[in-house]
Formats: sequence, C-alpha cells, structure tokens
Amino acid sequence: MNFKHKSVLLDETIEALNIRPDGIYVDGTLGGGGHSYEICSHLSQNGRLIGIDQDAAAIEAAAKRLGEFKDKVTIIRSNYCDMKKELDNIHVTSVDGIVLDLGVSSYQLDTADRGFTYKVDAPLDMRMDQRQTMTAKDIVNNYSEMDLYRIIRDYGEDKFAKNIAKHIVSARQEKTLETTGELVNVIKAAIPMKIRAVGGHPAKKTFQAIRIELNKELEVLSNSLDDMIELLNEGGRICVITFHSLEDRIVKTAFKKNEDPCTCPRDFPVCICGKKSKGRVITRKPIVPGEEELEENARAKSAKLRVFERGTGDS
Repeated sequence: MNFKHKSVLLDETIEALNIRPDGIYVDGTLGGGGHSYEICSHLSQNGRLIGIDQDAAAIEAAAKRLGEFKDKVTIIRSNYCDMKKELDNIHVTSVDGIVLDLGVSSYQLDTADRGFTYKVDAPLDMRMDQRQTMTAKDIVNNYSEMDLYRIIRDYGEDKFAKNIAKHIVSARQEKTLETTGELVNVIKAAIPMKIRAVGGHPAKKTFQAIRIELNKELEVLSNSLDDMIELLNEGGRICVITFHSLEDRIVKTAFKKNEDPCTCPRDFPVCICGKKSKGRVITRKPIVPGEEELEENARAKSAKLRVFERGTGDS
C-alpha cells in the first residue's frame, strides 16, 4: 500500500499553529501524516502528537511515516467528531493546537476500488470509514428523487441537479446501479452536450455531493468545532483547511460566533446575555495557496485555511 497524499498549505498551517515544543497537538484528519510529521518535527521530547483518522489505510500509512517519532505519537482510529471522548480515554483534557484537513485524500481518490473517483469504473462505495455499512450504492439506489435532487443541489451545487436526480431514478428502475462507471453514464445523459463540451467533468459535483452525504461531512464539521475550541488551552489554535464553499462557510461562521457570541440587540448599551468570547479569529480572510503550490498540486486549487486562537474566556 502506498498512501500518497500531498499536504495542502503545509507551511502556512505549521506557522499558524504557533507550535510550542512541549505542547500537545491533535491532527484530527491524520491521512498520510503530512501535517503530523511537520508538527512532530517541531516538538521536543516532552511534546505530544495525537493523530485521529477513521480510514484504516491512513492509520497504517501514518504509523509508518511517523515511526521515528513513536515515543511522542498516539494514533487513534476514530472520527474527529469524537475527539473529546477519545482524548478523555487517554486522559488528555486540553491541547495546544488542532489541525483539520478536510475532504477526500489523494490516496482515497487514487485507489479505484474505494469508489471515490469518477475516472475509473469501480464499485459505488465512497466510505471514508469502511466499518460503516451504508455505501454510495445505497444512496444512489434507495434515496427518493427529491432527496437526490436536494443533496446534488445543496452539496454539489450543480444547476442540473433536478435532471440528474430524475435520470438516476429512471435508470435504477431498469437495473440497480452498481458501479461508478454506470453512474457517470447516467449523469452524462442528464447534462446537455454543449455544457459537457466546455465544463469540467460532468460527474464531479454529483460524486462530491454523494460523498458528503454518505460520510455526513458537513454535519460532523458543524457539530465538532465548538467542542474543539473548548479543548484548546489559552493561546492554543485550531487550523481548518477546507476545499468546499459550504465547509468554509461553516468554519467561518463557527469561528465568528466563538469570537463574538453575544446575542443582545446591537443597540443595547451593555451586554446582558452573559455569553463570553472564547478567543479571536486570526484569519480575517482565509489563507490560500500561492502560485508555486498551485503549480505543484492541483488539489490545492480550492483550499482555504482559517485559524482561531483560544482566549481566556473572560473577554
């Protein structure tokens, strides 16, 4: 197994973390261990890195890559939404930094039988955690036309969502859709030829939508950020790299709310709701890749990094 994954915005993330050599850091999306390796390189013998990932292949690859740091690394197979529980299990109550690199990894895309890519014919899978029983095949063949339309419209932001959903339902009445290739052909038939000729791959947005729905990616992110900010020590930072406008919006909103949680009407002379700021947003505008990284790594094109720093809770 060769878990290839080029970490996006690596230098920018490490700088933004403002790493303390004796600190405790969590990589909530361990992947191949790219960000974790750099974090470990900045840690003293008293520092600690905890890596979390739900993908067994990522766990195996990261364990090998981080082997030289094994005395200060703990790897856990789990979803980052369970970070607090997993840290409690190893008696860690607070940390100095957290990294999330969201979305699908290069390895997952390049491993055809995982079913993430529309470029190779393979079983309709798309599970980030293969312990999960539900697959993309279940969504494609069992969701109602309205639900398919909703996820392709909302998560894929595809203007042909209604027609794609209609074509999927029509095709599965003839036979169960089993493979990515079969789904790609159905999607192509739903999109006008002149659009297919000038746009990107016609299946890209639908595959993205199904993957997000299957793995509950937006729900997990939205439900996790407040808890992760709570885990940070004063001065600790959380760095989140997104690849989708909906992800970025969730992160931006959560960071802003934690900086200014006051719910009092703006014309009130003093705050009476009692809600205190948890810290400050470091990135008023997201950090994006430079030209050199974009030339070297096409995956970086839509990447955005946002950073939040924990305060005292008294501000």
